[in-house]
Amino acid sequence: MGLLRSIMIKLGLADLSAERAPISVMLLDDDERRHRWFKKRFEGDDLSIAATVAEAKKLLQDGTYDAIFLDHDLLPHHYESNDHDDFGSTGYAIAEYLYENPDLQRAATIIVHTRNADAAVKMVQKLRDSDRFVEYCAFPYLDLKIKNYWKR
Repeated sequence: MGLLRSIMIKLGLADLSAERAPISVMLLDDDERRHRWFKKRFEGDDLSIAATVAEAKKLLQDGTYDAIFLDHDLLPHHYESNDHDDFGSTGYAIAEYLYENPDLQRAATIIVHTRNADAAVKMVQKLRDSDRFVEYCAFPYLDLKIKNYWKR
């Protein structure tokens, strides 16, 4: 570091901002509006989108991700209640899939972003049981979480 740069830093006149490198992001969500929302938030990054459990499994097998965002409720009747027998078609199925495949996407930060808090807690617990870094963030607060984690 040059003397002039050192003085500029001490005086608070130096530009210390740095651009972050693009990251690879996977989203599991059935809502097209959220697809557009994520595309806007992660413009310039590599965003892969899955709307179903099968699509998400394929992406997780084929790619490597820095961040994984998981929704729970993927079908209209999931929005009404957790009293159904098709958890294999919810985001919980991906939590189980990652639990059963402990070497898959080990380094990824996982954020469960569903509005369904009861289901989110179960997904987070399943993923933490496999020693993964995972958090729950209700969708309305997700923008702030993204800005804090992956500031541009």
